[in-house]
Amino acid sequence: MSNRRIAVPAVVASAFAILFFGLGSFLGARPSSEANEIAALRAEVDQLRRAQPPMPTGTSGVGPAIEHTPVESRAAIVEDVKRQLQSEMGLLPINMIRERRQSFVELYSYDDRGSSSYGTAGYLGNGYFITVKHGVIALGQDGLAEGRRITSIKVMYDGRPIAARVVDAGDAHVEVDPGDWAILKVKEAIDLPALTANLDYRFEFADPIFRLGNDYSKGIIVATGYVGQRTPNKLVTCLTDGHPGVSGGGVLNSEGQLVGIPIGRMQGDYRFSFILPLREEMFRRVKVELSTP
Repeated sequence: MSNRRIAVPAVVASAFAILFFGLGSFLGARPSSEANEIAALRAEVDQLRRAQPPMPTGTSGVGPAIEHTPVESRAAIVEDVKRQLQSEMGLLPINMIRERRQSFVELYSYDDRGSSSYGTAGYLGNGYFITVKHGVIALGQDGLAEGRRITSIKVMYDGRPIAARVVDAGDAHVEVDPGDWAILKVKEAIDLPALTANLDYRFEFADPIFRLGNDYSKGIIVATGYVGQRTPNKLVTCLTDGHPGVSGGGVLNSEGQLVGIPIGRMQGDYRFSFILPLREEMFRRVKVELSTP
């Protein structure tokens, strides 16, 4: 994602509160009403696309004073909530999230005009990383790079930048395209947990997914979301934030497998991201662990 775009976190947070409330209702529905709930969820998504962003508001509660819950009861409630989140929403256990987070690194590129950009890369093993093409090869908005050339690529490892080079890339000429992917290689020996790639994930509507990326160049941050719709050009929309810097990061399924990479967002709306599903072509020059159902 370009670091020149400006976000409005408060508005996005408010919009997500509305959206996730609807999604929570859907996921907690009984099987007998599943079809109706899916239809209602689709209608809510369409409404959010058309609606103006809601005004931000504070989260302070206003109401009569209440007694504090005893520590023992509070702990029991927290554990119960965690169990519900994991069973009903399919969220990853915290320890798995921490492990997968270590497989992603901050990505920085520099061009011959003195400009730089940032993104994310996921580790595949044997010194290979997967990321977006537009983060490491100059692409223009209209298919033209206007003579711009990226001269240096760095990934952050152990608190320091190390050099990386492009060894393979898709055929994209513009951003947010099915060919907007690239494979990087580093010469320096590194010790990172390799991701397991699943090329057969189906991206069913409303399935829970997890996005990891270099959010606003603040380090690797985890965000939850849900699968949206497939697009005519073989991408998938996702109901999760598309902040600058997350391009090239990872999209994980509920089993912690890498199933895609975030490559863009809808114009003017950070709530809807575009995911590029993994496919065999991306691994033609690397040997990594793949998984099939």
